Amino acid sequence: MKISFIEIQNFRKLKSCRMEFADKETIFVGANNSGKTSAMDALILFLDKGQRKSIVTTDFTLSNWAVINKIADTWVRTDNKTALNLSIDQWRPYLPAVDVWLNVNEDQIHYVSHLIPTLDWQGGLLGVRLCFEPKNVENLYKDYSQAFTESQNLLKSKDEEKTKINIWPSSMQDFLDKKLHLYFKMKSFLIDPKRCCDPKDGISQPQILPADLPELEKDPFEGLIKINSINAQRGFSDVNSFEGIEGYKGNKLSAQLSSYYKKHLDPSDSPGIEDLYVLEAIENTRITFDERLRDGFKVAISELEGLGYPGFSDPSLILTSKVNPVDLLNHDAAVRFVIGKNDESTNNIMHLPEKYNGLGYQNLISMIFNLIQFRDAWMCVGKYRKSAEDDGKFIEPLHLVLIEEPEAHLHAQVQQVFIKKAFSVLRNHSNLKTSRNFNTQLIVSTHSSHIAHEVDFSCLRYFRKNPSQAKKDVPNACVINLSTTFGNQDETSRFAARYLKTTHCDLFFADAVILVEGPAERVLLPHFIRHKHQNLDSRYISILEIGGSHAHRLKPLIETLGLYTLVITDIDSIGQSDSKKVLPEKNKGYRTGNDTLKTWLPKKESLDDLYACKDTDKESDNGKVRICYQTPINLNSTEALPYTFEDSLTLSNKAFIEGINSTTGLLDKMKQALTKIDISEICKEMFEALESGKKAEMALELLFHKDPKEIEVPKYIAEGLKWLEDNLRQKDLDYLITGESNESCK
Repeated sequence: MKISFIEIQNFRKLKSCRMEFADKETIFVGANNSGKTSAMDALILFLDKGQRKSIVTTDFTLSNWAVINKIADTWVRTDNKTALNLSIDQWRPYLPAVDVWLNVNEDQIHYVSHLIPTLDWQGGLLGVRLCFEPKNVENLYKDYSQAFTESQNLLKSKDEEKTKINIWPSSMQDFLDKKLHLYFKMKSFLIDPKRCCDPKDGISQPQILPADLPELEKDPFEGLIKINSINAQRGFSDVNSFEGIEGYKGNKLSAQLSSYYKKHLDPSDSPGIEDLYVLEAIENTRITFDERLRDGFKVAISELEGLGYPGFSDPSLILTSKVNPVDLLNHDAAVRFVIGKNDESTNNIMHLPEKYNGLGYQNLISMIFNLIQFRDAWMCVGKYRKSAEDDGKFIEPLHLVLIEEPEAHLHAQVQQVFIKKAFSVLRNHSNLKTSRNFNTQLIVSTHSSHIAHEVDFSCLRYFRKNPSQAKKDVPNACVINLSTTFGNQDETSRFAARYLKTTHCDLFFADAVILVEGPAERVLLPHFIRHKHQNLDSRYISILEIGGSHAHRLKPLIETLGLYTLVITDIDSIGQSDSKKVLPEKNKGYRTGNDTLKTWLPKKESLDDLYACKDTDKESDNGKVRICYQTPINLNSTEALPYTFEDSLTLSNKAFIEGINSTTGLLDKMKQALTKIDISEICKEMFEALESGKKAEMALELLFHKDPKEIEVPKYIAEGLKWLEDNLRQKDLDYLITGESNESCK
């Protein structure tokens, strides 16, 4: 039994999306504010019964409140109260809900007998909807109407004709801000597997519940799914923190050990033969300590007796102790970190309390130990088994573990170690290693490219931000299953996976991507952005170096992620009938040898056609991708046609480079070419210099000699960066200016 997928509706910016779960690990990735945390919170708040009271009105999709408030406004504004619509049907399209779709084998039917929709079910999908909705719409109507009417009458009683104050409740949202859980609760319903639909344009298609569908009487997942979670705020303290302050919430390893000991190892809980020796040692310790207590307090107690206490009828005072092994672990010195090697001969061990160790180690140890606790509690290890049997508890067939941002306080290498080991820790039990009866699914949300790099890309679920779809709507998110991008194992998907494994996975968390041709662009582009396009400098831009002959291979991935992408490439001119490199010239029938220009954008091969392209020709149909390549440069009233980035940079910074006193390598050759009078001779000498010159060294030498802010950005790159800057600025608005529909997640 496993969760196949979950569909979330009307929860924050997750208005309608599907998240497919991998068999073992599922990793949520995406840019900041893309919905990853909302998804994790929805899973915890809906699936964990103990967390449902934490749902608040701000968990509703914000734009839905306009409709909900309108429903309530109709209640109080309508004169004909008998014609009011008090059905739940008009509420449900706007209420938070989670559909859980289980994939269940026929031999596990005894676990899900209460969830089987029809007698002819033969195994496979089973669906349950959890909906946070009014307990009773009629009661909600009566109480809201009364409260709203009283507030309005109070306002009318003021002497002034107009008032600027608001009295609660001014709307249904205002009313429920205070009384949400008094009128709302979590309800569960069976949904029909035969009516389960695939997402359309990335948007899930949830079923409409029949009006007469009965609510399930008990929690549908009780005894079915064991849920544990680790949130991002783990509250580690430093050596200078004050633990006694009000509101302090620590998460010490000593406290975790104490909890584990109490549940699984406490010898006083249903003791066995192996516990008798421990209990005897504890009792001997207690007797010895009591004798020392009585001797130590003998004088003090005798002073009390000299004051007339105890009297004739007063009880005598005696000191005795109780040794609780759990308490021995629950203090600062319970866990200590050994420094250096132990000197066993002298028993001289240097150690420090746990709070003096680095946050990274504390976090790693704490999370791993949490996973051990989760697993052993699920498997009823040790003393926990007896209490579980007494409560009539049996082991759930599915264990769902949710971890939010495990990278907090962990450096890169430890992040990779953690994600590689986490699932194996959760399965490190004799009942789990080979058994098919108990399954574990691990869900992790992360901002770490190192974690994304370490897992199979088919486990990634990318959260993509979408603009609002209509006026007064809010931005939303959809979830892309990257197993369809990396899992089909065709040549393109294999290349994308290998390339990202070789470089990094920053683009999964970026606001935009810039693909550059070579190392010189990779070195100088960050300086261009920092000094000439400051708005881009505050963005999370992923810059990937990939040649023009391969950039187009990332097209399926770029389109899937829906990121704004700028491709900076070279025109790479070749002859009319062969592939020999030639100096660019117009009206010669020359072509480009760049596959990206030929097959992606602008899909033209002729050099003359490329020079004639308008800006719109260089953009994709959806406006998300733009390509830029060398364009003519006017130099001394004459047109120069650069071949690549380096000569375009040189021509754009003629006076700058001529002013450098000492140059070497390719930069020196470029400088010498500029001494020619004829533009065609300048271009020819630079073209020949590029055949053997080291391009990266030229970029580094420029940075060595001059402040990068003085370097002029080649026009074709400046235009591309301006395009990217403008689009990201518009994206920030989030809301549409017009009421026209915008693109959906594709």
